Amino acid sequence: MLAYHPSRIASKALCLSQKGLQLTVKLLFISVLICLCACQSTQSNVQRIDINTLFYDDYFTPVSTIDTDDIYQLPETFVAKFRRQYLAEHTLRSQNILPNEWLAQYIGAAEGGFEYRDHYTRSARETVVNRQGNCMSLVVLSAALAEVLNVPVEFYDIDVEPIWDRRGGFFLVNGHVNLNLMPPEDSKTVLLRGSKMLVDFLPERSVRAYQSKRVNKRQLSAMYFNNIAAEALVKNDYNQAYALVKKAIMLNPEFVAAINTLAVIYRHKGYETEAEQAYRAALQVNPQDLSTLYNLALILGEQDRLTEWAEVHKVLELARINNPFYYFDMAQQAYFDRQYQDALMWYKRAVEKADYRHEFYFGLSRAYWATGEQRLAEKNLKRALALSDVDNKQRYQSKLQAMRQY
Repeated sequence: MLAYHPSRIASKALCLSQKGLQLTVKLLFISVLICLCACQSTQSNVQRIDINTLFYDDYFTPVSTIDTDDIYQLPETFVAKFRRQYLAEHTLRSQNILPNEWLAQYIGAAEGGFEYRDHYTRSARETVVNRQGNCMSLVVLSAALAEVLNVPVEFYDIDVEPIWDRRGGFFLVNGHVNLNLMPPEDSKTVLLRGSKMLVDFLPERSVRAYQSKRVNKRQLSAMYFNNIAAEALVKNDYNQAYALVKKAIMLNPEFVAAINTLAVIYRHKGYETEAEQAYRAALQVNPQDLSTLYNLALILGEQDRLTEWAEVHKVLELARINNPFYYFDMAQQAYFDRQYQDALMWYKRAVEKADYRHEFYFGLSRAYWATGEQRLAEKNLKRALALSDVDNKQRYQSKLQAMRQY
């Protein structure tokens, strides 16, 4: 559940959890064990590319997708009720509260607030119906609610440490976006207090340490489409994934993560030449994007273009160890080989890189149990349970109960 935290300065933060978020998805095509961390850097001298040369519509069956405006569309009945609630509470207060302040409290209210939940990106309408969504879903919802109350919004792309997830044979590297709810733009209003409100799903103290870049609503929409394109790709729905990522690139032609997603789709469909073309285009925009370099290296290696591969691989080898799943997979192999001390070492390194992954703590628990460290085994199983999703919670609870009865 979102929590509302006052700050010593003018802005306030709504935070969800320190690690549990998913937003801009950067897709890495995986055909080997090791993948690497990828952060999209901001380039001051972006090279323009002709994005129309990247698309091959004839390779895919046309499908319908959500329109950009529909991302932020809310049910009419909800909007009417939402407005009535604002007017009623605004009237009842002895001191007037600015719309952006009221909205920040509404989003994080203990009753009627919205929960962070699951891996799926929803539109504002779907998030309202379900009262929950992932980080992108909640940012989209906040923007839609702000529009209802005519609250100006500023979006920011935050250069946080990457959050890793692995689903369906892919490593997903998640970025982060937050937004400021601004006070009314009324020249007649004199504000005696700072009242900019920060809506975020990281604690404010965590966000302050990172650089941010202002993005507009069009760029945010591109991130949304890239998210749901990645989710469609994980489900092997290539036609849907292609249609969605094309929309993302059309909205933001310099969006490297989306161009990379397009290339991954081509690779999965067997279009190696088209995939390489897309990777090269992405590198025109950002020559240092590691996810693109890694995926390009896979193509070069498989085609025995070893001189080109070696140049790319020199950059990648230095970044390999940033991927927590590299250590996790090494730990898993050691555990199943009954090399339990080695497994403990690798699991611990995985946790150091990503202390938000429940399966890392579960691995630690199993390895400690195998070495006779029952207290540490139970301690780490409790951590796994606390971080687990709905699908794993019952399994961990059963194992914890069995451990206590041993």
